Amino acid sequence: MKVFKWILIVLAAIALLFYFVAMPYLKEQTKKNSPQKTVVYTENGLDLTLKYSSPFKKERVIFGKLVPYDTVWRTGANEPATFTTNSKIYIIDKELPAGTYSIWTIPGKDSWQVIFNKNVPEWGVTLMSGGKETTRIPEEDVAIVGVPVINLVETVESFTMDFEDTGQLYLSIDWDKTKVRVPINN
Repeated sequence: MKVFKWILIVLAAIALLFYFVAMPYLKEQTKKNSPQKTVVYTENGLDLTLKYSSPFKKERVIFGKLVPYDTVWRTGANEPATFTTNSKIYIIDKELPAGTYSIWTIPGKDSWQVIFNKNVPEWGVTLMSGGKETTRIPEEDVAIVGVPVINLVETVESFTMDFEDTGQLYLSIDWDKTKVRVPINN
């Protein structure tokens, strides 16, 4: 019985060390390769903020290979991207109340689904899956919209999220030779 207690104590200590030491270290290291970015839009009565980690292409095939088609992606690297609005807005025609949301996408060759979810998980993928399985909780989805892919001539080396205001406000996502634009309305 004493051996069993010691084994439990050692396993608990290892788990605590991993959670409080190894995980913060891993997050710090990954942010060196995929720096955290913040984009703010404060015009026309809107106060919007995007936070995301920006991985680099590094001569890799991104969509269809590194980021598989037709599979939920946490969108960016490290934690899922987040979108904060101080007031009710519409993503195309889907109502999005004031709050902070995680952004998930399902990239396709010709169109993407963009998902705004109430749950903002700490990491966004399971470690046991090597990052292939997300921790998105579909029951927490608030808005899901489909948007077409825009094929770019120039390669975008660093994953980029931004706000574009061309008379219509868009959340844009650009990487490699792919761009999608999500209309935002108030």
